[in-house]
Amino acid sequence: MTEDSTATQEERAFRAVLHQHRSLPPEGFVALMVFICFVSIATSVAFFVIGAWPVLGFYGLDVLAIYVAFKLNYRAAKAHEVIEVTPEVLKITQVAATGKSRTFDFNPYWARVRFSEWPDGRAFLKIASHGKEFEFGTFLNPDEKKDFAKALENALSLARAGSFA
Repeated sequence: MTEDSTATQEERAFRAVLHQHRSLPPEGFVALMVFICFVSIATSVAFFVIGAWPVLGFYGLDVLAIYVAFKLNYRAAKAHEVIEVTPEVLKITQVAATGKSRTFDFNPYWARVRFSEWPDGRAFLKIASHGKEFEFGTFLNPDEKKDFAKALENALSLARAGSFA
């Protein structure tokens, strides 16, 4: 999650880009795949030596399946949301992993941030306006949702007052 609220009043007064968290960076992925390949080759050779040569193919399929799973996971990580607040509009743009985007506009005067937390640990972050609610930031953890709700509510308050610095 990144935030930029230092723009001038003519530009965006508040802008945040919400990204999904990935704990394994690309360098770590390469290291993991090298390790998996090394272990697979070493154990495949051992099975080949004792005469169980068909195991080689299954180890290759395992490595391929792990590689494909990680690549799909990294592709899904391209999804993000952009939240922009100016005195005129609250704009939420959701960008899918495929690059397709949807934009939702709200009047900052009427928009209200709704953060709800359940005892089982679930949390929801929504914008309420004119009796309707719009959920966003679904991939954030509960603490991040709570922090972002406070930051967005502060930005909306400044937009309503017209006092962006």
